[in-house]
Amino acid sequence: MVDWIAARPVAHRGLHDAAAGVIENTAAAFQAAVDGGYAMECDVQISADGEAMVFHDDTLDRLMRASGRVDAYPAAALRALPMKAGRDGMITLGELCDLVGGRSPLIVEVKASWSRDRRLEQRVAAVLKAYAGPVAVMSFDPWSAAAFRTLAPNLPRGVVQESLYDDPEWSMLTPGRKWALGSLLHLPWSRPHFLAWYVRDLHHRAPRLARRLLGLPMLTWTVRTPQDQARAALYADQMIFEGFRA
Repeated sequence: MVDWIAARPVAHRGLHDAAAGVIENTAAAFQAAVDGGYAMECDVQISADGEAMVFHDDTLDRLMRASGRVDAYPAAALRALPMKAGRDGMITLGELCDLVGGRSPLIVEVKASWSRDRRLEQRVAAVLKAYAGPVAVMSFDPWSAAAFRTLAPNLPRGVVQESLYDDPEWSMLTPGRKWALGSLLHLPWSRPHFLAWYVRDLHHRAPRLARRLLGLPMLTWTVRTPQDQARAALYADQMIFEGFRA
């Protein structure tokens, strides 16, 4: 099902280059990835009216000339908002699929809500049902992967992982939950087809065992330096990269 997942380096949020006006998760970045022969990763967030929008952050402030949460705006308003740099605006997942058109593999990261709200998974599954190209979904939340088992059982699914979850962004998770995630205790019920592991943590036991004993393809994120590349080559099957051309 995922023979293609490790075939090409994966451009993180497209082949973006802010200095050249090519902003992450925009049409220009994904077109650059297609032109360069790379696979690509994108992020999706839910809009107020239930559309899957291609955008990384929960809030608009970093990239857009607007503020507030993405899920507070309807899709039409989000598409109309100008970005702080570049010429592109925010696009929907459906528009990205039309742009890529199966020419390059696409990996869609469903941004984790850590809740029981599965509107985003439902919309992503509906959009990708009509897409004929190589595509997979992944999320930090293993319950998202489990949701796709029901919503789209034939859609390749993965879980994005760390080993330690020691960044402040994970403060909402209890120590026990962090340990359970890093130890892959979710595997019996999430049943991912692949994993995407933080490059810093690749040497830990859980990713090595998952790759070698369970045969799960291992992507690694986000590779930015020669040292990262060396670690990826040693412990992973393919890298999700940015800041250079692989």
